[in-house]
Amino acid sequence: MTRAWEPDPAASFARRLGKSAAELGNSQSDDDCPDIWQLDNGDIAVIGRDLTSRYARQLPDGVRLGEGERLVVIPGNMLSAAKPDIPDA
Repeated sequence: MTRAWEPDPAASFARRLGKSAAELGNSQSDDDCPDIWQLDNGDIAVIGRDLTSRYARQLPDGVRLGEGERLVVIPGNMLSAAKPDIPDA
């Protein structure tokens, strides 16, 4: 069965959405950097802490993690800082 959407692993990082983890005070080193990026094909890449196993059994009704999907968590201030860079639908 083909999914309605598949990521393109050939897509490149085009631009950061919002501010870097260092700018927001969410990182103390280069090894610990949550981030949000728009790819050159318009998709969004999120770098965060993998908490899939922690949240998998308590997902809200109607929310599923598909094969190959991971649940990542980023600081709330990072998404708020990205708001001006995210176009309205």
